[in-house]
Amino acid sequence: MNSKTPSGERIAKTIARAGLASRRDAEKMILAGRVRVNGAVITSPALNVTQKDQIKVDGTLLKEPDHARLWLYHKPSGLVTSDRDEKGRRTIYDEMPKDLPRVMSVGRLDLNSEGLLLLTNDGAIKRQLELPATGWLRRYRVRINGRPSEDSFAPLRAGLRIGAERFQPMSVTLDRQQGANAWLTIGLREGKTAKFGARSKL
Repeated sequence: MNSKTPSGERIAKTIARAGLASRRDAEKMILAGRVRVNGAVITSPALNVTQKDQIKVDGTLLKEPDHARLWLYHKPSGLVTSDRDEKGRRTIYDEMPKDLPRVMSVGRLDLNSEGLLLLTNDGAIKRQLELPATGWLRRYRVRINGRPSEDSFAPLRAGLRIGAERFQPMSVTLDRQQGANAWLTIGLREGKTAKFGARSKL
């Protein structure tokens, strides 16, 4: 049995790096018989290709992948961080310039959140920045209902376990108390969902 890893990279990844589609959508194109490699139709994404291979999608020659890039994007409230939404809500991609190449968000901000969002055209950069092991600190300004004390922040700073889910320690600072609401700055180093909002209490 030949245990050597085939040279090149998976065909779906090559199509995604060329900016034509996401890797998942590229696999669907392949399964639908829309992709040819060296003149032959392929119907399985389990194929490695190199720069020597000629790849056509819907009869059009696949272009060379663009160099890896990052964009800074200020996401406004009211947009979904997704390329499509099952509820028909507007997404960040509906607001992108038409001449922008296909980009992916690094992490996400929820519908009612706003702030800095990184976009990239390179899946490897996206995965690297999203890994908890990478340790990038994400800071969020959060409004909560209540009058929290320093003691109430201790569980967050120590790390939480909710059911089977383990959350890493967070940095938490109280910025100001305004009536019944408090404004916090919370720093996270992982991309799990943490639900804080106007009805959260500490």
